[in-house]
Amino acid sequence: QVQLVESGGGLVQPGGSLRLSCAASGNIFTFNVMGWYRQAPGKQRELVARITRGGSTGYSDSVKGRFTLSRDNAKNTVYLQMNSLKPEDTAVYYCNAQTIIPVNDYWGQGTQVTVSS
Repeated sequence: QVQLVESGGGLVQPGGSLRLSCAASGNIFTFNVMGWYRQAPGKQRELVARITRGGSTGYSDSVKGRFTLSRDNAKNTVYLQMNSLKPEDTAVYYCNAQTIIPVNDYWGQGTQVTVSS
């Protein structure tokens, strides 16, 4: 059973930075896509950033230029570096991994990010 374990959330002031980590229990090249989603209170879960097996990355318009997704293949870990944080970035952040054959969708337990002065 695949496990995704997130860490790195917390409370930060506006303009600050945080780095989230997502450690997978297996080889991350097993997955076709890995990414980060977030869900704020009263809102739907939304995609923040994703990386394909081939290394292509994509970001939502709201975080483009501020967040950077990267991975460490040796550690089976993906990271989300978040800079210039804004109060509207406050949410629970979830790591996600997907396979196509067979179709599987895995989620971490979530980590809280709060941006507040």
